[in-house]
Parts: sequence; C-alpha cells; structure tokens
Amino acid sequence: MKREKVHLEYMLNATAKNIIWSSISTPSGLESWFADKVISNDKIVSFYWGKTERRDAEIIAIRAFSYIRFRWLDDENEREYFEIRMSNNELTNDYVIEITDFTDTDEVNDLKELWDSQIDTLRRTCGF
Repeated sequence: MKREKVHLEYMLNATAKNIIWSSISTPSGLESWFADKVISNDKIVSFYWGKTERRDAEIIAIRAFSYIRFRWLDDENEREYFEIRMSNNELTNDYVIEITDFTDTDEVNDLKELWDSQIDTLRRTCGF
C-alpha cells in the first residue's frame, strides 16, 4: 500500500504561546485533547486510549515553542513520524497548529477527520 505524507493547518485564534506549547508537548497537555492518558519516560511517550489501546512513541525532535516530532515505535517505516508545530501568524498575531502525519493513500480522509476532531477538542479544552 502506498503511503502519503499529510500536512494540515489549523488557526487557533489564540495568542498565549505558553498554553499552546504546554498542550502539545507535556503529558498533561496531551491528555487534555490527544489521548486519555499520557506517560513520558524521557524520550519515550506512552499514549493510552480507552482501557486497552496503547501506543508508544519516541520523541525524535523537539524545539521549545516551535515543534515536537514523534515516531511510533511499532511503525514499520522508520522514516515516518507525526509532528505538531506551532507558528505565529504575524498579521493576526494568532497561532497556527500544523500537523504532519503519514497514512495509506486510501485513508487520507480518515486521517484528516481524526485530526479535525482532535484539534476541535484542543480548542474546546483550552478555550481557543
């Protein structure tokens, strides 16, 4: 199956970079919108959904107040990752969340819907 790199952007209508960075880079922040439970052990982060689903990821790159990049440990392709990047729109002074992820070509729409839902939760929980 052919894999595709997907890039998504979401305007947050928020100017509080500390809140955004905490939401995308800390276990407690990620628990508020991305997973039910998040446990970090240095560079390895365990994500839990429901009572049975768990996936472990390695933080492969991070720059404070800019981006965090994870690689799923169970992923067959070591070049694939998912990245959450925050940037500031200089015209509006709002922050933008950019998501980079990979999926099978026939599942691109499903992946977009998943990220749309996750970012909607982020907006609600943080008040953006």
